[in-house]
Amino acid sequence: SAEQLEIELKWIDEHVGNKPYGVDIVFPGKYEGKGMDDPAALEEKLRAMVPPEHRAFAKRLLSEHGVPELPEGTQTRELLGWTAATAGPQIEVMLKHPKVKLVANALGTPPAEIIQEIQQSGRLVGALCGSVKHALAHKAAGVDFVIAQGGEGGGHTGDIGSIVLWPQVIDAVSPLPVLAAGGIGDGRQMAAALMLGAQGVWTGSIWLTVEEAESAPAAKESLLKATSHDTVRSRSWTGKPCRMLRNDWTEAWERPENPKPLGMPLQSMVTTDAVSRTNRYAAKAQSVAFNPVGQVVGLMNEERSVRDVIMQLVEDYVDAVDRFEQLQPKDV
Repeated sequence: SAEQLEIELKWIDEHVGNKPYGVDIVFPGKYEGKGMDDPAALEEKLRAMVPPEHRAFAKRLLSEHGVPELPEGTQTRELLGWTAATAGPQIEVMLKHPKVKLVANALGTPPAEIIQEIQQSGRLVGALCGSVKHALAHKAAGVDFVIAQGGEGGGHTGDIGSIVLWPQVIDAVSPLPVLAAGGIGDGRQMAAALMLGAQGVWTGSIWLTVEEAESAPAAKESLLKATSHDTVRSRSWTGKPCRMLRNDWTEAWERPENPKPLGMPLQSMVTTDAVSRTNRYAAKAQSVAFNPVGQVVGLMNEERSVRDVIMQLVEDYVDAVDRFEQLQPKDV
């Protein structure tokens, strides 16, 4: 919520000194109920659109896997994100924090007026994409940079692999800067992205298992044990294709006799209770937990500090560039 975001940004402000930072939001281009500006009214309308059998199916899955109910009296809001009505108040909060110098939209092209509002405040705006079509839409809307995320990335992705997607997007939106994302876990991949013309890289999954991460110990263990074959793109949590660890939850929503995932944000309203319960009781809930992560999870085999990860990225990058230079033809 915007209220919780204010708490988080205030904490960051107090701990980063004079350093700038960015905030990643979800301002989707397409979703159920688009056009409604009042979050409360939108939530009421959307709640009525959720079939009872979907809620019952989600609750039954949790019960069958031994995930306890939330303590009596615990309040959860079903519509925290995934709409313009919820993203607008989040942007208002960000603009009150001078150290926020960058805003990135994780799903779809932000409205041009929102981009202009952020830019007029002196901040940069970027947006993720999984196709050339979406990259061109971002450019036309006036973003400052594009993040091209291959399908092997964690979270919401398209289905085109990074090594194919990156050069297509770079060529399509040039001279707009492009950051490469999707499957980057070491410096060799960083070097490859820059060789293909990216201005830099955008990483996500590799930070889920660092010592400083707030991931529950059981969730970290699931990630550290996983291989690249253990991820799947599923609509079972948010309603849009999202890469995560495969488990009983993702498999159940794919079976033909069971309910099919709803669109965004309806499916996330179905799964709000499941997210809260599997987070709170992570040690008991990994068989049905939401663990979004990319295929790079196969490289995430031990818990390390953020500092160690960054140093390894740099060392691997330098080694890769040195190897490339040694392959260059020598003057005769």
